[in-house]
Amino acid sequence: MTGDPTPEEKPVFAATSGSGKASTAPGGRGEESLRTDPWYVRYTLTGLTVLIVGGLVAVPLASVFAQAFARGFAAYWRYLTDDPDTRHSMFLTLAVAPVAVALNTVFGIAAAYTIARFRFPGRTLLTTLIDLPFSVSPVVAGLVFVLLFGLQAPLGGWLKEHGYQVIFAPPALVLATAFVTFPFVARELIPVLEANGPEEEIAARSLGASGWQMFWRVTVPNIKWGLLYGVILCNARAMGEFGAIAVVSGKITGRTDTMPLRVEKLFQGMKADDTAAAFAVASVLTLLSLVTLGLKVAVEAKLKREQKAAAERDGAAR
Repeated sequence: MTGDPTPEEKPVFAATSGSGKASTAPGGRGEESLRTDPWYVRYTLTGLTVLIVGGLVAVPLASVFAQAFARGFAAYWRYLTDDPDTRHSMFLTLAVAPVAVALNTVFGIAAAYTIARFRFPGRTLLTTLIDLPFSVSPVVAGLVFVLLFGLQAPLGGWLKEHGYQVIFAPPALVLATAFVTFPFVARELIPVLEANGPEEEIAARSLGASGWQMFWRVTVPNIKWGLLYGVILCNARAMGEFGAIAVVSGKITGRTDTMPLRVEKLFQGMKADDTAAAFAVASVLTLLSLVTLGLKVAVEAKLKREQKAAAERDGAAR
């Protein structure tokens, strides 16, 4: 007998997952087994994750604050404010980091726009060079600046003759910090610009907008969350930089010590209160890191929503 099969006679095709494996009908035990791992796997991985995060992150952070406030808030405040060298290290850190972040913001926007919007010989090489600080030791980077701007180098000697000192002075701190942090802004903006595409910018130019008008009214609003995310990461890395700063600063107390260098000196100090003072300064850096982490999480969520909306717009346009 010909004709369409009855519901009882229709073949049941198993749904396949992305890996090509068949699953049973919705609600079946086979589907449940594909969606969940065995209980011992889940509990083991969860326990290991909690143990590692707790042992390597949570416990040290709690220990820093416990040691910092062990003698009370009055002593904690005294450690931060009474010592002029400690005050200077905090001031210098809060002066160097914003300058380095500002430099990297300008560079990051320019580099990201160039890589995302143009195709040219050497584009891959430029992208690789942007990632170079991730693979080069900060100590090596600091040594390179010493070799370039030290008094024994031609450029360093010429600058010294004209009244400019780079190495063992704040300019060296800015250069070293900018070098180790300059990938952050660019690497965050490149995928954002590529996801948004050039259509809106082309439309703005075709309607008579100048280059600066297009940049401020079209490009910046589209990348603002990615830019803020990169700036947050860049600032966090800048304030905590130690290796390159230790090489180019000379560790001159009261002149070129940043907060990480001051923590090291206090921790190695011989006075009775030096260790407690080291933890007090370290707690300030830790608190800044936690604030940065909170901002990072908030901006990251917003950035993901922006990227998803841009992808949907791109898909609808196509």
